Amino acid sequence: MKVLTRRADFLAANRGLRNARSGFVLLTRPNGGQGMRYGITVTKKIGNAVVRNRMKRRFRELLRAVLPEHGLADHDHVLIGRSGGVERDFHLIQCELIDALARARDGRSDPGRGRRPRHGARGGKPA
Repeated sequence: MKVLTRRADFLAANRGLRNARSGFVLLTRPNGGQGMRYGITVTKKIGNAVVRNRMKRRFRELLRAVLPEHGLADHDHVLIGRSGGVERDFHLIQCELIDALARARDGRSDPGRGRRPRHGARGGKPA
């Protein structure tokens, strides 16, 4: 398994399927035959550096355990940390990830909430 490092890969994964759980959001997208790849992102909203790094370590171990058996071949997998992800039981998160991967394999994702357009210099309402 390879690790996603380029921002463009993360942005491309964001256009794929999205499966949200209470501890994480899983993004999956075909990558054109580049093998099974994964990426992890945890924002500063989650906590300080210690908390974020702990969550990334847990996610890394989770992906190493689950993806070889349940991952989608030739897809990018991105885990986005949510605030409840650090305290959750590892086995529970593992079961949730397996379920999210099964939904992604079936082509199902969570319904989009619809994002509100941003205002400002990028084409929002004129001032």
